[in-house]
Order: sequence, then C-alpha cells, then structure tokens
Amino acid sequence: MRVDIENPRKKCYKCMRPTVSCSCKYTNPIQTNTRFVILMHPMEYKKEKNGTGLMTNLQLENSEVIVDVDFTNNERVNEILNDEENKSFLLYPGKENFNLSEQKGTAINSFLGKNPYLFILDGTWPCARKMLRLSTNLQALPRVSFDNTIKSKFILKQQPESLCLSTIESVYTVINLLKKGELEQSDTNDFLLPFEKMIEYQVKCILDPDNNHYRPSHKKGALKAKNIYKKDSQRNIIFEK
Repeated sequence: MRVDIENPRKKCYKCMRPTVSCSCKYTNPIQTNTRFVILMHPMEYKKEKNGTGLMTNLQLENSEVIVDVDFTNNERVNEILNDEENKSFLLYPGKENFNLSEQKGTAINSFLGKNPYLFILDGTWPCARKMLRLSTNLQALPRVSFDNTIKSKFILKQQPESLCLSTIESVYTVINLLKKGELEQSDTNDFLLPFEKMIEYQVKCILDPDNNHYRPSHKKGALKAKNIYKKDSQRNIIFEK
C-alpha cells in the first residue's frame, strides 16, 4: 500500500485510519491450520481501529472477528461450537488447562487435533474477565495456555503484569508452539512487523515536538515506557478460580 504523503487525511480502506499512521501496509497474511476466532469487546472495537486484535485478523487468512460481550447466545459462536466436526478451545490462563509450553509435539497433536478452533478474548484484562464470566458457552471450553518468557513490546500500553502480551504477540507465540506438534508450518518471521511498525510510528510521533496531529497521553517530546506494574499482586490475578 502506497502512503499518500500529500494527503495525510486519506484513510486506509482496511482499518479506516489515516494512511500515514496505518500499519496495514506491512501485513502479509499467513495460512494456518488452526482457525483463530478473535472475540473482541465492543470497547476495544470502538477505540482501537488499528489495535492488535485487528492486526492479528489481518495477518491470518484463517481467522475472524466477532464483537460482543456476552457470547452465550451469539449465533456465529454457537454455530462453531455446535458443529460436531469442530474441536474448539479457549486461549486463557488458568489452573486447569493444557499448557502448550510444557507439552511435547505428540501430546499437542493428540489434544488439539488437525484443524482446531482457538477462541481468543480481545480486550483489557478486566473486559476479558467479564466476557468469560458472562459467556457460559465459553466457560465450558477446554483451555489452552503457554508460559511466556518475554516482555511485551507494547511499551506504550500499561499491562497488568510484566509478562502479559498483546493479542498479536500471544497468537505469534501460540503458532510457534504449535509447530512442535507439526500442526503449523507457516513462516512467522514477519508476523509481528505491523505491530512493531505501529509502535515505531507512535514513538516517533511522541518524540517529535513539531507533530501536532498526534495527541497521545504522553508529554510531547518525552517517552516513558509503561513497564511499572501494580505492586499489589492480589489485584492482578488473571486466572479464573
């Protein structure tokens, strides 16, 4: 996609953001055996035109976005869940789950099957908890998780814990773990590129004192990574009891 520098108000037809700030031009969709279903909270959908949930969808040929809060009676979600030929799972941390990081390839292959549906809650952690609490059909799904050993590159957004990842980073990690069971063979080398370019652009705007078109929460010309996390761990628990 060619950026029209002469017309900074021109919008991308995919995300409807100005093309100068859009990162869709860096997307290169990959084909996966896993069907990724991104369940997006309405607040996330409204405020994040170029959010990581949308980026993830644009990077995956075999994915879809469903916007709602309570998915109990969501027609599309239940269509997937009620199809006996589908095996569906929820990517969400918890005590009783299938940890992809701890399992061998054969166990992953046996547990997930060949073409699983993987549901992902896209929103802030409080929103994700609410979505799961209201959605009784999602509560019944077997859960999968992974052990994250890296810090999120999303330095401009406050995370509840240092090892919490954005949606696109989580999917990137999952796809690479599924390669152990030969469920996936896709090249993920450039999967995070639109995400990285988005952060790069935002940082550039923050540090440019002459840029009056960008209105972040940061003080112009200053940048402080949001890597200071709440000290009260009791308020940061993201696991479901």
